[in-house]
Amino acid sequence: MNAASPVTDSARWFRYLLRVPLLLWHVVVHIPLMLLLMTPLTDGIRIGREPLRYWAIRQWSGGMMWIFGFRLHRSGAPLEGPTLFVANHVSWIDIVALHSQRMMGFVAKREIESWPLIGWLAQRGETIFHHRGSSESLGGVLHEMLTRLREGRSVGVFPEGRTRDGREIGPFHARIFLAAVEAGACVQPVALRYGKRGAAQPVVAFQPGESFFANFLRLLGEPTRHAEVCFLDPIDASDAGGRRRIAELARERIIAAMSAA
Repeated sequence: MNAASPVTDSARWFRYLLRVPLLLWHVVVHIPLMLLLMTPLTDGIRIGREPLRYWAIRQWSGGMMWIFGFRLHRSGAPLEGPTLFVANHVSWIDIVALHSQRMMGFVAKREIESWPLIGWLAQRGETIFHHRGSSESLGGVLHEMLTRLREGRSVGVFPEGRTRDGREIGPFHARIFLAAVEAGACVQPVALRYGKRGAAQPVVAFQPGESFFANFLRLLGEPTRHAEVCFLDPIDASDAGGRRRIAELARERIIAAMSAA
């Protein structure tokens, strides 16, 4: 007989009892407050060096991570100015983790647009939606990325193109770096580690056949754990030897950071 199972189940239900009300408050109360800070009337207001609306998104995202039990630690610092941020992809929570540190418009699969809450928030977070497998859609995405970088805004991408099981980092698609090359922008790799030294990557990742809602609900009941957002040395896209070399360098730096102590 497995005596640990009832204890584990009880702890999970206790976390649900604690976190579900906090999540509801964060959605029902804090989202309207956030939207009030994102109206055209507040466009000229800045908190430090960032627009008020970006600050509001960061604060909301940080609260979301805390409710889900992730205690964030950051190493390095995100670049200011137009930057292409590239990170390893574990789960939907990656976007929230990155937004808690720096506002960036993500390139994400179009299916996310229809996800409850997350899709609605993604639209207001300047997400660029991409229809996988469509060359026409990718062309439009690259054009929008180039426009934003030239306007001085930042973009976030997951060059693997999809989530994995958390145990490996797949190859990086080089074409997604083309916008940074043409804009002459910097590329900053970011390593996302869940658990000490990334030990919880497979737990946070989507399980086989697991839907977004199932992953969302499961993570809400998981134990409190360490999460790291590691901003690594940037790559000058105008002087790095082309998009394929940039993709290789970014992947190498993220892999090295994932295995670091």
